[in-house]
Amino acid sequence: MPGNKVSRQKACHHCKSRSAPPDTSTIHYEKFWLYRHCSSVQQRDRQAQKAGQLFSGLLAMNVVFLGSAFVSSMIFNHVAITLADVWILLSILKVLCLCWIIYYLLGTSRQLHAVLYRDSHAGPIWIRGSVLLFGSFSILLNVFQIGYSAILIQCKSRVEIVFPSIEILFICTQAFFLWRHSKDCIQVQHNLTRCGLMLTIATNLLLWLLAVTNDTIHMEIESQLREVEQRFAGNETALCTCPNTTICKVFQKGYILLYPFNTEYCLVCCSVLYVMWKNVGRRISHHHVPHIKPKFKLQGVVFGPLLGATAVIIGICVFMMYQIQATSSAPNRQVFVMYYSYYIVLLPLMSVGAVIGTIIHALEKRELDTLKNPTRSLDVILLMGAALGQIGMSYFSIVAIVATDPRDLLNSLILSYSVLLIFQNITQNVFIIDGLHRQPCVAATEARHTGHAGQHAVASELPEGEEETTTSSKQEHTQMSPGEEEEMKEEQNHEAYDQRRVSMLELGQEIRKVSLSYLHSYSHLSWKRRALREISFFLVLCNIILWVMPTFGAHPVFENGLEKSFYGYSTWFAIVNFGLPLGVFYRMHSVGGLLEIYVTA
Repeated sequence: MPGNKVSRQKACHHCKSRSAPPDTSTIHYEKFWLYRHCSSVQQRDRQAQKAGQLFSGLLAMNVVFLGSAFVSSMIFNHVAITLADVWILLSILKVLCLCWIIYYLLGTSRQLHAVLYRDSHAGPIWIRGSVLLFGSFSILLNVFQIGYSAILIQCKSRVEIVFPSIEILFICTQAFFLWRHSKDCIQVQHNLTRCGLMLTIATNLLLWLLAVTNDTIHMEIESQLREVEQRFAGNETALCTCPNTTICKVFQKGYILLYPFNTEYCLVCCSVLYVMWKNVGRRISHHHVPHIKPKFKLQGVVFGPLLGATAVIIGICVFMMYQIQATSSAPNRQVFVMYYSYYIVLLPLMSVGAVIGTIIHALEKRELDTLKNPTRSLDVILLMGAALGQIGMSYFSIVAIVATDPRDLLNSLILSYSVLLIFQNITQNVFIIDGLHRQPCVAATEARHTGHAGQHAVASELPEGEEETTTSSKQEHTQMSPGEEEEMKEEQNHEAYDQRRVSMLELGQEIRKVSLSYLHSYSHLSWKRRALREISFFLVLCNIILWVMPTFGAHPVFENGLEKSFYGYSTWFAIVNFGLPLGVFYRMHSVGGLLEIYVTA
């Protein structure tokens, strides 16, 4: 009873302050058995929060190490630990995560005072949309895997059908959970929630690790190609091969095409779950809540969209030509030259834009945003961590080229591409991280100026005699006598003609109003803000096309054969499967950061 009274008194004291919402009557302080004898409630709350984060982190670390040991054993000793054993372990973890998510949805989140605060920076619409998009593709991937295993059921294990089925249920439940509750700052059941979130993060990391290292389908395709060659040579084999049917080929090709989306989905879910874990027990003060949220408006930019659209169109053409040539039995050398040449032209432009944007940030007078923001801290960590994928692959390529023949045309292009890619990742990271730590500009005065300018522009463009003619026609119409029917008909025809003329004039005036308002908003921006918007929009479109090309099958780092012959198939496959999903994730995450810079500029 005395403890409850102290808790209520503290809660009432906090309710009176501005840091809590006015309708809050209770604050659920955290408790932990190690810190029962602390002198103050707030000190005990802070110590319990740190202890809960420590123990949940240790839980995730042990689960990740256990799963990594299973996956490593499967790689180095196929007899003792098989892929089915790894799938059974991951299925158990997914069932545990599903039980906790369902308990959170039906129990924890519905308790009284469970969600008093919501982090406005967490779970933006673009990242929740990415969860749904990549989740949908991952579900389709598992459907293809089930169909492929069902066709080859005579030589496949039943676990290969059960595991994707559990995976589909896990993806659907997790995607719904992240869409609805990614902004929650849960205030009850802190330790259970932290452990559940960390268990889910560990499971997603293990799924990503398995997807990176599991080359079963790829090896089956290689063995099938070798078997076809042996059949042509007259040697019959009895391998588990895909029958010569359309549906089997569709399942096989669909699985290969959608394979990167599953790794992308796991990484995105880990980032959202980590922010939720950091927000457990967090009480957001009044000044953390943004009063005016900047909105995305395509105003004040001209050259950025034009240059970015040009890069996207050329990139799509290069991608289509590459896909047509690279999927043939003998890929042409010229298609690799064309692909790398496109990157060699585009990457320096992106690097120059990022350097100019960083210089403009240094010249600006906007203050730094020093408030605590877990989402922004995670964005910085993810940008730096995801860039390591492309940077690591580039250094492996540089070593392989320098050690073989750097004077060859294709090798010199790959070498230039690798160096430029490293420089572009570094400069873009500096530009984005610097922009994320800037205070957003207030756009209210700009909107008022734009509105006044549009009104003045329309007033200056109005015909002088238009209003007079319409009012005079109305006055003449009221003064007519009822007996003059012919004159009335003629007057009505004139009025209809005048109305059509006025409507056409109004349409032209609306078009002029929109164009003049856009031009005024472009000229009203300062040159620094205008340059930042142009650069950020150009980089957004460039990162989109650089995300599309490797996501939908353009993998020259694996298909050119140089690094594969230097490092060996298995080693280079693991390197590519580790770096490529990180590179794809980096491009997608960069788009979100650049859009935020564009909106706040």
